[in-house]
Amino acid sequence: MNSFWKQVIIQTTLRYKSEKTANNKNYSNFAFAKGYREFLINIKRLFKDLILITIGIFSASFGFKGFLLTNHFIDGGATGISLLISALTGIPLYILIICVNIPFIILAYNILGKQFAFKTAIAITGLSIVLATITFPDVTKDNLLVAIFGGFFLGAGIGFSIRGGAVIDGTEVLAIFLSRKFGTTIGDIIIIINVFIFAAAAYFLGVEIALYSMITYLAASKTLDFIVEGIEEYTGVTIVSSHSEEIRQMIIHKMGRGVTVYSGKKGYGKRGETKDVEIIYTVITRLELNKLTTEIEKIEPTAFVVMNSVKDTKGGMIKKRPLEH
Repeated sequence: MNSFWKQVIIQTTLRYKSEKTANNKNYSNFAFAKGYREFLINIKRLFKDLILITIGIFSASFGFKGFLLTNHFIDGGATGISLLISALTGIPLYILIICVNIPFIILAYNILGKQFAFKTAIAITGLSIVLATITFPDVTKDNLLVAIFGGFFLGAGIGFSIRGGAVIDGTEVLAIFLSRKFGTTIGDIIIIINVFIFAAAAYFLGVEIALYSMITYLAASKTLDFIVEGIEEYTGVTIVSSHSEEIRQMIIHKMGRGVTVYSGKKGYGKRGETKDVEIIYTVITRLELNKLTTEIEKIEPTAFVVMNSVKDTKGGMIKKRPLEH
């Protein structure tokens, strides 16, 4: 490995794992090999995330400009607030998208870490730029089709962004924060927020537009759930690995989550040989799933991971720390 790549690996991976001086002679060949592997995983994940976020940006933009804007239909959440203000004031949507989401980006930085906040800032900025610079055709004037397909493309855009480790609608970040603060469910918080949004739409834009907007919201919500493969607000993750202690430390220190460790036995081979193993269980939000799978892959790519939907949780979660330091 040449000196250039050694310095890249030191600055991007090894420097966060060791207190040693960033000097080649302080690291073994094994450390460089492991760092190089983690570097490739990070680059691969980043490239995949950028593709997903880009698809999300263009899908949401098409939903906005191809369907919703011309009919003054709105959605729920931060996008709904932006659409409502745009319809009432005439302020361009691409400006409102950024302004409305700035508080959510700051909140995301505090509760989900700077990497998630950075991706979200890029996604929202990209969405604003596309809305400002690219023209999309008006697909149809039929109100029902506008409501359904506008919601479909908007929900797909939000879903692809979540799959890429970001959001283009900050409502879920606010819902996570309020649910932790007041002990309510994320779903309840989102419903309360949207009740106020659609009530305002009924008052300012008319009952008919508000009802069509509810159809838009339902279409967007179902599409979003489909894109993220039905993952609910919380996901229970069971991990069976020969590096269980390292994974446990990662979940506690990098993810800022509590874990439960079970004692179990592996069963494998034709004769059913068994081997003692520690089984790790943790609960995370779907916005953290991307980060967790990446970190597990760094430690052991062949780890057996089972994920299942969890309706809600109470207690047992240690105070959230940033995902990156």
